[in-house]
Amino acid sequence: MAEIVSVDQLLKMKLNIPPYQRPYKWSIHNVEELLGDISNAIADADKYRTGFKYRIGTIILHKEGNVLNIVDGQQRIISLALLCLYLDKKYQCSIFKTNFTNKVSQSNIHANYGFIREWFSLNTLDKEKYVYAIENILEVVVIEVNEIAEAFQLFDSQNTRGKALDPHDLLKAYHLREMRDYPYEMEHAVTKWEAKETKKIRDLFDLYLYPIWNWSRGNKSKTFTAKEIDTYKGIVERSTYSYAKRAGKAMPYFQITEPFIAGNDFFEMVEHYLDLLEDVETEFARNEHFKKIYSICNREKDSVGFRYAKNLFYCSVLMYYDKFHNFDRMAVKKLFTWAFMIRVDMENLGFDSINKYAIGEDNGRYTNVESIFSKIAVARMHTEISNLQIKVRRDSDSPAHEKWDWLYDELKALNGYAED
Repeated sequence: MAEIVSVDQLLKMKLNIPPYQRPYKWSIHNVEELLGDISNAIADADKYRTGFKYRIGTIILHKEGNVLNIVDGQQRIISLALLCLYLDKKYQCSIFKTNFTNKVSQSNIHANYGFIREWFSLNTLDKEKYVYAIENILEVVVIEVNEIAEAFQLFDSQNTRGKALDPHDLLKAYHLREMRDYPYEMEHAVTKWEAKETKKIRDLFDLYLYPIWNWSRGNKSKTFTAKEIDTYKGIVERSTYSYAKRAGKAMPYFQITEPFIAGNDFFEMVEHYLDLLEDVETEFARNEHFKKIYSICNREKDSVGFRYAKNLFYCSVLMYYDKFHNFDRMAVKKLFTWAFMIRVDMENLGFDSINKYAIGEDNGRYTNVESIFSKIAVARMHTEISNLQIKVRRDSDSPAHEKWDWLYDELKALNGYAED
């Protein structure tokens, strides 16, 4: 049985946290996002008024006797209960009868309740509006089942087999909400977004923007998932921070390493960097000066390690081109040599080595120890990159694996070393 109920109705049910549930692990960050969602719902309700509802999730319950065991939704339910307790110290909820013996749960409950109190103390908010929202605006889908096996099957379907939204889809939804006061611009942004290839957008963040963002700060990168989307939420338009005002004046001139204004500028930013990537590919394919580089890049398509090196090269060129907007032949050659020397240096090349190499971490086996992305980030002129001293000759004067003899020879020839 499934029904839509208000949060107030949900919390007044005879809810129970069964022993098989994990500890309460929501952090202050999770609670802050929840409070932000509720605030947005209240603002939208004030704007649209009649009958406005805001759905905040799905709860799966297993009926056992006269109680309802929480199968899915425990984290959200406890957080909402803490909010209600803050709003009304006499608030009654069956969740409060739970004996939380786990120290992780105890710590997070204490920290999150304290954060809710602080959050309201720093915001001049009408508490009655939040009470009203819990009773009349916020709603959840409650799925109630009688068999525990059915409950876990639903949980598995919703959380494992069900396809989670890609991080770029979550970002799309977030930035569209930031544009809710501009309906025409919203429609235009959606139309342009839907016309793009999903894979290209996914690759843009996962292979280029997110790694560059991390490497330029001297940090190792990782797969771009929903947990990392805060990096691209941008700056809210109404922000009074000095850096926010600077970012606002800079638009529409984007920089990979710099923040942007939330909303429409996110969609403009995505289009901008898709275009820049296309510019880079076109330049290498058509410019006679880069014929050799383009040929090498497209030679070993089946080698994973080679593709890692190629992507490292394209990331460095994209960041360089983004900042200086030129394809200086010497700069491109230096970036190419630097990126592909790691393929020569390593017998087996995985992403962990790429990560270390990108931030200039020395493992004793790299011919070059240069934090290229950090250097581009702080460079004032493009000649600071074209004048970099990138080593080509290895101490052994041979690659780590004979398979890369041809690549080593190409790199030496490209840098003016005559064959022995």
